[in-house]
Amino acid sequence: METELSVELVADVEAAGDPQEAVGKAAFFKTGPGEYGEGDEFVGVRVPALRKMARQAYKVADLADVEALLAHRWHEVRLLGGFILVELYQRGDRPAAVEVMLRNLDRLNNWDLVDSVAPYVLGHWLLENPEQRTLLGRLAGSESLWERRTAVVATFALIRAGQFDDLLRLAGRLLDDRQDLMHKATGWMLREVGQRDRAVLNRFLDAHAHEMPRTMLRYALEKHPQDERRAYLSR
Repeated sequence: METELSVELVADVEAAGDPQEAVGKAAFFKTGPGEYGEGDEFVGVRVPALRKMARQAYKVADLADVEALLAHRWHEVRLLGGFILVELYQRGDRPAAVEVMLRNLDRLNNWDLVDSVAPYVLGHWLLENPEQRTLLGRLAGSESLWERRTAVVATFALIRAGQFDDLLRLAGRLLDDRQDLMHKATGWMLREVGQRDRAVLNRFLDAHAHEMPRTMLRYALEKHPQDERRAYLSR
């Protein structure tokens, strides 16, 4: 349901739109038939402009405004809603913000939407509420690419706190995922583990490099010395 503020914000996004930019974004985010973002619609607003809008809007916004934005057809309006949700979560409306996120996971339906929200809302909440981390397993088992990516990327908050086990469990479980976007996300999170503890990452690679999708392995190895990268890739 629209709110007064959401109507104003949608108008602001539309006024800032650039048709040429919208065409480029639609191609970049793979919105064609059979692609992962099939049917998504763009108005053509760049991320810095949306972040500026969010910094201004969150001071007067509430979670009803966020839900109205997340329900909108324009990708950039949903992204604006995600940015505001992160701000409201950080302001202290944490359980309610997480509930809104989980209720609207189907609207976080491209990788930038997931990556801009999951670590900073769900991930941070799971850091503070470890008894709820079984949710990661449920999301990782979803048929939805975006819910699976949410599970993996949310662990970024845990990784930054030096807690790697949840990501390593998910990574092992998702070795046979068919989606390249999942290979990239999992490899990215593994690389983040290695940035903090190379030995932990190497133990995972020693056990699984031979069966990891090539993209996942390459992403995980980006910070390794060249000779080590070659050795793992040769497996």
